Amino acid sequence: MTGRLGKGELRAEVAGRRRARPQAERDAAAAALAERVLALPGLAAASTVTAYESFPTEPGTGPLLEALRGRGVQVLLPVLRDDNDLDWVADGEALGVDAVRSAQVLVCPAVAVTPDGRRLGRGGGSYDRVLARADPGTLTVALLHNDEVVDDLPSEPHDRSVDVVVTPTRTLRARGSAGR
Repeated sequence: MTGRLGKGELRAEVAGRRRARPQAERDAAAAALAERVLALPGLAAASTVTAYESFPTEPGTGPLLEALRGRGVQVLLPVLRDDNDLDWVADGEALGVDAVRSAQVLVCPAVAVTPDGRRLGRGGGSYDRVLARADPGTLTVALLHNDEVVDDLPSEPHDRSVDVVVTPTRTLRARGSAGR
């Protein structure tokens, strides 16, 4: 997969591979992702983390969410608003779009990411807004399958980068988070 494909083509290609993954592979990947994210140095002192409940074919977040809550971490989950921005909820309480500023770590979904942290999302710009709103110093993390780390992606001025890319087998510190 290369940057020669358009964003829509890349999304379709990744979606097809994700649908084809056996459930056992998805479950193993979710457990490995949780272990790797929980080992991030920035997570040890975090009292508030934004995360998300993954769709069935996305890299799974269930084990991560369970472990964070087990540590007593406040987990903020996104709720999509009509304007494609994200509101945040914790323990059933709506907290507003700016609640992301209270998080020390922001875990976000991605379709693909480059080693330097350039992220391709699902296409609504929701997480680009969130990443732009996050306080400087907030650790930003994208969760992916191994084959979704790519050499190049088409990008636009509004696209935001992440600091860390986590796959089931590796953790990559982005070489530059120019979009942050």
